[in-house]
Amino acid sequence: MLAATALTVLKVPEAKAILGGSPTSFNVRGRAARQKNEVFDVVEHCHSLGLKGAESARFVPAPEAIRAMRQKIESYGMTVVLNIPLPKTEADLAQFETAVAGAKEAGAYALHAAMTDRRYEQFDSLAAFQANFAQCQRTIELAEPILRKHRLRLAIENHKGWRAAEQAAWMKRVSSEWIGVCLDMGNNISLCEMPDETFQALTPYAIFSHLKDMGVEDYPDGFLLSEIPLGQGVINVKERVAQLRRKDPNMLFCLEMITRDPLKIPVFTDHYWLTFSAPQTEIPGRDVAMVLEMVRKNPPKTPLPRVSQLSPEQQLKAEDQYNLECIQWAHENLDM
Repeated sequence: MLAATALTVLKVPEAKAILGGSPTSFNVRGRAARQKNEVFDVVEHCHSLGLKGAESARFVPAPEAIRAMRQKIESYGMTVVLNIPLPKTEADLAQFETAVAGAKEAGAYALHAAMTDRRYEQFDSLAAFQANFAQCQRTIELAEPILRKHRLRLAIENHKGWRAAEQAAWMKRVSSEWIGVCLDMGNNISLCEMPDETFQALTPYAIFSHLKDMGVEDYPDGFLLSEIPLGQGVINVKERVAQLRRKDPNMLFCLEMITRDPLKIPVFTDHYWLTFSAPQTEIPGRDVAMVLEMVRKNPPKTPLPRVSQLSPEQQLKAEDQYNLECIQWAHENLDM
């Protein structure tokens, strides 16, 4: 396993609440491990950082893996969310139930699913978006009875695929305590949605949260959007955490400080609007204006992270430092 020598720069105090890490916070470290044919264990790495939670994409429902995961979770006293493949058809249900039962036995707090890519990049037409959304809804119809049977919740992330009102209406239709939301604090800005609107719609359904702050900046085709260290961006992180804790005092917050170049949100291009071309999907002009005003009024105090031109070693150093800054800030400002 990769040595975490860069992580000794800052001593991380003991967490007071459930602060965890998501796999995407450690993309660079995970990629470096794979290039060396090594296994990167997110749970182990989060434990080494003093975190009390983790979201892990690595879970195989084999008996030895289940035992090992449960022993690790219990010995570390951690809260762990797992990712498993969801069923697309009835033919997938037996495999899905085996995975759900295994995750439950392993001690999973919940399951996580990111069911879409970036809407404005993934689809070339409204019809394609609608077909995908219908498939997502069918997947959850298939999955819910099994989740209910094994009493394990599934948190569906607002992963730049649906505006909050669309996802909240879906959750209301599902009306199951076993289906909820992984509330990402910044993703929906990419869909011309202010954080207030996202949280108002999705907080009632939140199971856990991706903790992050976002930087914004103008560019010719729209605006740039980038994860940046907590407390430095346009998200009122303290208020958002407090809001979610009012809903669930024991909620898990998994840091998602993704170290990458800024994402381009091309709101001034025709392609961006292809999936918003029907009355039920239209974005109100007021929403667009509010987000663009937020961008204009909040230029980054320091340059947004840009790492593609850095060496692998420099990228890893940057990722480690960004994560450590976020963890330290959370300890000092969020009672974590």
